[in-house]
Parts: sequence; C-alpha cells; structure tokens
Amino acid sequence: MTCIAYSHADFLGHVTPPGHPERVERLAAIERALAALAVERRDCPMGSDADVLRCHPARYLEWVRAAVPDKGWAQLDADTFLSPGSFQAAMRAVGGICAAVDAVMSGVAKTAFVAGRPPGHHAERETAMGFCLFGTVAIGAKRALDHHGLSRVAIVDFDVHHGNGTQDLLWDEGRCLFASSHQMPFYPGTGSPGEKGAHGQVLNVPLRTGSGGHAMREAYERLVFPVLAAWGPELLLISAGFDAHADDPLAGLEWKAEDYRWLTDRLCDFAGGRVVSTLEGGYDLEALAASVAAHVGVLEERSR
Repeated sequence: MTCIAYSHADFLGHVTPPGHPERVERLAAIERALAALAVERRDCPMGSDADVLRCHPARYLEWVRAAVPDKGWAQLDADTFLSPGSFQAAMRAVGGICAAVDAVMSGVAKTAFVAGRPPGHHAERETAMGFCLFGTVAIGAKRALDHHGLSRVAIVDFDVHHGNGTQDLLWDEGRCLFASSHQMPFYPGTGSPGEKGAHGQVLNVPLRTGSGGHAMREAYERLVFPVLAAWGPELLLISAGFDAHADDPLAGLEWKAEDYRWLTDRLCDFAGGRVVSTLEGGYDLEALAASVAAHVGVLEERSR
C-alpha cells in the first residue's frame, strides 16, 4: 500500500493579516518537505455541509459562511481571522480529512497526511478560536464512526496546545478515545488530567514548559500507549501540530524533529498501522519543514 498526502491550492486563499503566525508561507515549507518523500499526492475534495454537521450545528456553519468578507479580513476572536478565501479553504480541509479516512478505510492507502489550513483542533461546537474554524480531526473521526461503521476510533493530539475543540466536540462520543499531550499552563487553559469525557474516554497529559523530548517519550510510554493498547482502535487519527519544536516562536516544550519521528513510529504500532494525520500548528518555517519530513517520512515507511 501507500501513503497519500492531501493538499489543495485553495489553502493559499486563507490569508491572515501581516505578522500572523498561521500564514500562507507554511504551505511552501510543507511542500518542500513532501517533495522529497515517496508519497502519492492528491487534491483535497470540497467538504460537504453534512460532514461539518456531524460535529457543528447548522447555525454555526451558516454563521461562519456569512461572516466571510468580500475583501480584507473579518475577525472572529483575538487571533482568528477570515479572508475572502477562508471558508473555501476550511471546507477543503474538511474534505481532505474525510477523503483520507475513506482512502485508509477502503484499503487504497495504509496511511495519509492532510496538509490543510486553517487548522481545526481549537474550534468548539459553536466557537471559532485559536486560528480554527471547524473541528477537522473530530469531523474525520465521526466520518469513520458514522460512515464506515467503526466502533473504536482514537485521536492523538501532539500539538503544543491542548485540543480543546476536539475535546468539546467529542466529549459525549463514547466510541472515540481522545488523548492530548500539551504544554501546561498554556493557551487555551484547558486540558487538565481531571477532564475525562462523559465516558472516561478523554486522556489529557500536561507537559511542563522546557521539559523536552525525553519527558514526552516517558509520558507517552507510561500514560498514552497503555491506554491506546487497551482501547484497541480500528483507526488512529493524529492532530499533528509541530509547535512543540524548540525553534517554534509560540511555545516552549523544546522537542526536536527526531522526537516527532519517534512518536509517529510508535503511534503507527496501533490500529493495525491505519493512521490518518492532519496538520495543526507549527510556525517556525524551517522547524515545520523538518518536523513534517520526519513525521510523514515515517508514515510513508510504515505504509510499505
């Protein structure tokens, strides 16, 4: 089998104001990383309203659609902006995660990576925040559960920020395990170990500022991997944020590209190696490229 990398030119249409860290230039850095890898390239199809509505109510979907400006920017919160192409880009991200899930579940691919933007893991049920509009990884999980009839899906979020949106969207979803490692205390202020989900299916693993890759590896070996093994997921989704890297300007966990390689390789031991990953954070362009190369390189190796 193969690893499929999904992207689309529409992601360039989500333009943030000058100086914003979640910027178009991130895509060029990712393209440099993917160009050196033996992955199959595919365009993200346009997402459907029906897939968004698996996680968000219709009034929120219509509110985002109506908020898109004809020119310039519309500001949804302190750091979340819409440009004229933002809704189209967000729907491509939804379409990309759903296509990736479909490809892996049908056996067309063993692994997949969606290089989309805007990111998604901070978007709550009716709240856009943290650069995010729609909860793409949660939508992908619901696609796997409802469309493909799975009974056990897992999401691992290794972005430096807690995936509060994914947690909110799947709080009552007993068929999906959500595990998040993240710097704490830090934005968005959620993600304590006491937040366990309606069915005890949420696992939050806070990491200390400056704790580095060694602490991450120990935490995953001790806390995350045993829970994943007990869950026995039929599909594993990854919220792949690369902002825990030591060079990232927004955070301070001090990981290296090799830490992403190690973590990705270990995560591919679960769900029979059926893994779908989607881009979240990562704002230093060189660190982002190196980290994506390490992450997707493992997905490609494990798909052979």
